[in-house]
Amino acid sequence: MTDTTAAELDQILAAAWDAAPALAASGPAERAGWIRAAADALDAAADELVPIAMRESSLPEARLRGEVARSSGQLRMFADALAEGSLLEVVIDTADPAAKPVPRPDLRRVLVPLGPVLVFAASNFPFAFSVCGGDTASALAAGCPVVVKAHPGHPELSQRTAAVLAEALTKAGAPAGALALVEGYDVGIAALKDPRITAAGFTGSVPAGRALHEIAVTRPTPIPFYGELGSLNPVIVTQAAIDARGADIAKGYVGSFTLGVGQFCTKPGILLLPNGHGLEDQLTEAVGGVAAAPMLNDRIASGFASGLARLRKAVRVLSEGPGATLLQTTVTELLAAPEEILEECFGPASVIIEYGSIDELKAAIEAFEGNLTATIHAEASDADLAADLLPLLTARAGRVLWNGWPTGVAVSWAQHHGGPFPSSVGSIHTSVGVTAARRFQRPVAFQDAPDDLLPAVLRDANPLGVSRRINGEISTAEVHR
Repeated sequence: MTDTTAAELDQILAAAWDAAPALAASGPAERAGWIRAAADALDAAADELVPIAMRESSLPEARLRGEVARSSGQLRMFADALAEGSLLEVVIDTADPAAKPVPRPDLRRVLVPLGPVLVFAASNFPFAFSVCGGDTASALAAGCPVVVKAHPGHPELSQRTAAVLAEALTKAGAPAGALALVEGYDVGIAALKDPRITAAGFTGSVPAGRALHEIAVTRPTPIPFYGELGSLNPVIVTQAAIDARGADIAKGYVGSFTLGVGQFCTKPGILLLPNGHGLEDQLTEAVGGVAAAPMLNDRIASGFASGLARLRKAVRVLSEGPGATLLQTTVTELLAAPEEILEECFGPASVIIEYGSIDELKAAIEAFEGNLTATIHAEASDADLAADLLPLLTARAGRVLWNGWPTGVAVSWAQHHGGPFPSSVGSIHTSVGVTAARRFQRPVAFQDAPDDLLPAVLRDANPLGVSRRINGEISTAEVHR
């Protein structure tokens, strides 16, 4: 990887800045067409891109082809949301001279793009959270030019993916500068500080995310920084669930925390089991069956080794196989040393915490910081307990699962991939799903503006046919004053 020079960075940022007005002015259907073209180009280039990704990431072909499909699929999902109009959140309240306590003016509100967005690509999903990932897709859908800071773990893939997408966007009619790639640690810092960047997205470690967030919010003109950082994703299992399907729970848990060599941000790093659960043999057998596999790169492997060494000093090893390690402790020991135990270990390791009572279980939950997910495995007979635990979990997680496993994040309208710090910076937003675009938009309201001066989506006749909320009701009809 060759770092982008200062002169090249200036040219890229200038092009993004120049492209911003044209992107912002583009109609929803026009912009949707550009994004669909990018999705088609990504699919068409899969046979070239996947082998590069395999070589640079050590991930298997099937996993990477699935990521390509996920990435092109979410591009098309954003395109559909644009064309339909919901992504713009158009709201119109017509004038009402008889409104009480004071007359109401004509008010029309729409979301507009912030401007050029800097995306810090992630290492663990070379497609879905990298150059063609959700941050890029949502920013383009919002109408923002995107400058991607490539991850050093897959440089050649980053370059080729960026070239494929940029060419497709330009051929489809998008302005030059709509998408570009920069490389180099210091280059990413310089771009984040540049006044032409108006927002940033990041997926990575807590220390790196905190450092970048500090830069973003202490600039002369602070900008929003949306970081997905670290998460333990605790899973709680009741005795009734163990009695009903303990073997399946043991197998599912080990499969989840070792999926992708434990390099998923939603990996269950903590499993809370009742004392005397009796699953030791099933868990040990499942761990022993996990084959060794290479991690994404040497840096991540080194970080995992350090994290595992820290855990070994704090808790006991229950089972260790060629490709996974399972550790064990108690709530009492957790509460005595939470800093050592409740720190994410990115890789194929997880910790069982045994609880002796419901009060101990609640105390353990209350020791957790923010998480992307929290999961309950329970039976119908646990309804009262589950109702008691849900408020504790919703206070600490962005997605709460019932009888499932957190690995795997569906791309949909209702998805929320974020949570209280340190799982993310800004828990009110998601990095997955249609509403991820909201991170890169801001609302503008027009009051008593002449119809012919309004943006097309706000005009009475609704010439673009988008969905709008008019006087409180969803409609695609013409506005009658």
